[in-house]
Amino acid sequence: MTQLRSLGSAGPEVSALGLGLMSMSDFYGPADRAEGVATAHAAIDAGITLLDTGDFYGSGHNELLLREVLQSHDREQLTLSVKFGVLRDPAGGILGVDNRPEAVKNSLAQTLQRLGTDYVDVYRPARLDPNVPIEETIGAIKECIEAGWVRHIGLSEIGAETLRRASAVHPIADLQIEYSLLSRAIEDEILPTARELGTAVTAYGVLARGLLSGRWNHQRATAKDDGRSNFPRFSGENLDRNLQLVAALGKVAEAKGVTTSQLAIGWAMAQGVDIVPVVGSRRREQLTEALGALSLELTAEDVAEIERAVPAEDVAGTRFDAEGMAMLDSEKKSGTSGRGQAG
Repeated sequence: MTQLRSLGSAGPEVSALGLGLMSMSDFYGPADRAEGVATAHAAIDAGITLLDTGDFYGSGHNELLLREVLQSHDREQLTLSVKFGVLRDPAGGILGVDNRPEAVKNSLAQTLQRLGTDYVDVYRPARLDPNVPIEETIGAIKECIEAGWVRHIGLSEIGAETLRRASAVHPIADLQIEYSLLSRAIEDEILPTARELGTAVTAYGVLARGLLSGRWNHQRATAKDDGRSNFPRFSGENLDRNLQLVAALGKVAEAKGVTTSQLAIGWAMAQGVDIVPVVGSRRREQLTEALGALSLELTAEDVAEIERAVPAEDVAGTRFDAEGMAMLDSEKKSGTSGRGQAG
């Protein structure tokens, strides 16, 4: 894979697709660790250089898995993106967010040990801490850059106003945020602001947590510990409506000789060279399919056809449950209808 994109005007050059490792450790039910490691190796061998993790994914499990992978590759050729700040209990519950300056440095110290590296390429708070001004959090990461422990600053799931405030302290390489055919709210205000500020978007959830894979059905999301069972889009009438949209997308994909997943990823890539989809493949066959999207060349007419098949206003249900939505600074100004609801 030779396609490259830049993480903003001040960030590093990375592969046009990134690999998100979260599901290899947490949130989507049991995972095969050995297969996850093999998938990460395969991704790097295929040219993927952007690897995304979080210190709270499996409460350290994901970083330790990535450490094992890194031992077989040239660290300098890879871009490690790490999220921090979400607090967990031993049972896996979410306790809140802590982005105080001292917590930033404490989290980073433990991340560096688990990853077996002396720096992180992009360090970002996973969620906005309502008790800590964003300027203080960014200021602490800036100090970590000055110390050589971090190369660039990223953000996750924050709104346009917060992005402006953060950028006033230090350039923000990228905003990691959910962006897919089923989640397009960022197009209204967040994406234009990011572009104005020279901040790229690393788009996670481009397959809407599996809904856009073309393989979802009513029997899925029932495994123990699979968080999707609690997401509004995956239950009841919402799921019925959303699967109808996926079926419509599948017909477009079939006509173009690609899979539904590949078309969904290709759509995200076609939104601009400042968009870097981060795919959550945890098995090698999923990765191989995702990589196939790199060969797609969608015209403006193709994009319009795709969006007619999946109108943003027809998406049913919010991205997270009420508790999860309340943690999203990015949703504060999205409203409750149209793209806001779909986002």
